[in-house]
Amino acid sequence: MKIKNNIKSIAIGSFDGIHIAHQALIERAEAVVVIERNSGYLTPGYKRSWYVDRPIFFYHFEKIRALSPEAFVAKLEADFPALEKIVVGYDFSFGKERAGNGAVLSELFHEEVEIISEISYEGVPVHSRTIKAYLKEGNIHMTNALLSRDYCIDGEVISGQGLGRKALVPTLNLKVMQYQLPLEGVYATRTQIDGRWYNSVSFIGHRVSTDGSFAVESYVLDKELGLVEGCVRVEFISFLRENRKFDGLEALKMQIEADIKACRAVFR
Repeated sequence: MKIKNNIKSIAIGSFDGIHIAHQALIERAEAVVVIERNSGYLTPGYKRSWYVDRPIFFYHFEKIRALSPEAFVAKLEADFPALEKIVVGYDFSFGKERAGNGAVLSELFHEEVEIISEISYEGVPVHSRTIKAYLKEGNIHMTNALLSRDYCIDGEVISGQGLGRKALVPTLNLKVMQYQLPLEGVYATRTQIDGRWYNSVSFIGHRVSTDGSFAVESYVLDKELGLVEGCVRVEFISFLRENRKFDGLEALKMQIEADIKACRAVFR
């Protein structure tokens, strides 16, 4: 069943990250059409709606990949019967085997097609792949600059190894799915619990000094949390150091204390 709508303008793309180039497209349209690919993300699925103030419609790539450019445009016109304008990026492609681009779209759609030129930040072209590369380097400053917000992940609180509460510091251990994670290491972060944000220091990586398992964990500063359940969000503010192995728990504990001190300095 088709959902009736009177939307006259749409922006189309994958919009993974809703970064500053995506925002330039979105601000020119009434609604957003996301081509959903179900792969490693800066913003998975519906979570794009956290950063968009317009209606979002999802086209799953696997269901439209076999459509010809003509069939894809026909689908748009059927789904948006009042459509008068389509906004795409300069590198937009569509249709089977990527046969369509902005020029083809302009030929097939007989109303307005607006093609947005490449957008750069301090000389760096803004693309999701560029942001992912910065994340893999631990470059949170550039990641956040290209996003125009602090990079955010979320996950369900799970049981950890239990060592932190007993011998180190009590952390929230998170099961994080689908997100592109930053470089293994320690970060100054903000953690949202039950709608409230707290300053925190977070670790991502393999626990090479203890059990070797991979973990995403966050220690909230100056707050006795008690039992925390459900979903927690973490925003990355600054990179503190890379993951490394320590000789024994005492050395690890001293480093954690130094990490907390460094984190406090960031928030000051």
